[in-house]
Amino acid sequence: MVPKTPKSASGRQQRDLSEPVRRCIASGQVMKKDALLRFVASPDGELVHDLYGKLPGRGIWISSTRENVELARKKGLFARSAKQSVKVADDLCTMIEANLAKRCLDLLGMGRKSGLVTAGFAKVEASLKSQKAAVLIAASDGAEDGRQKLKRQAGTIPLVELFESSELSKALGRENAVHVSIARGGLTEKFLVEVSRLAGFRKS
Repeated sequence: MVPKTPKSASGRQQRDLSEPVRRCIASGQVMKKDALLRFVASPDGELVHDLYGKLPGRGIWISSTRENVELARKKGLFARSAKQSVKVADDLCTMIEANLAKRCLDLLGMGRKSGLVTAGFAKVEASLKSQKAAVLIAASDGAEDGRQKLKRQAGTIPLVELFESSELSKALGRENAVHVSIARGGLTEKFLVEVSRLAGFRKS
C-alpha cells in the first residue's frame, strides 16, 4: 500500500489553479506536475530524465507509470513532443525506477540527519502512539507479524512498502532497518511525492 497518486483532471474539470499542471504525452490527460515525470532532449539528442525538474530545454511530461513510459517509447511520442529526433534507451523504465528510488532514499537519509526519521520497532511504535509520525515505512521483506502490528496502529497515515530492508539500512546508515517512521515536515511532503512517482514503477 502506498500514498495515492494525485488524480488526473481534464482541462474542463475544476482544479486548484495554484498548482501547476501539464499534459501527459501518452494519455493526453492534464495532471498536476507532482504526478508527472519531466524529460528533456540533451544537446546531442539523448532523452534525459529531469529528476529534479531543473534542466534547461523544452519539457516533455508523462504520467509516472511504467505502462505510459513504455507506450511513449514504443510509439515515438518523446520525439514527437520534442519536435526532433530523440535517442531513447531501451531500458528507460529501469533507469527511471533506479532514479526515483535513489531520490526517495536520499530524502530519507536527509530526514535522518534532520531528526525527522525514527527507526526500530519500539521507537516507531512510540512515534505512532504519540501521533508524531506522519508516514510509516515497512520493509517489503520484513517479518509479517511486526509489520501488521504497526499497520494497525498507523491508522490512516500513509504507509510505504516499496523498499527492502537492505535499501532502508543503506539510506539510514544502520543494520536491519525494517520499521521506519517520518515526522511531519517539508521534507516529508517531498518524500511522499517521490514515493507516489516510484509506485508507478515498483509495486509493493
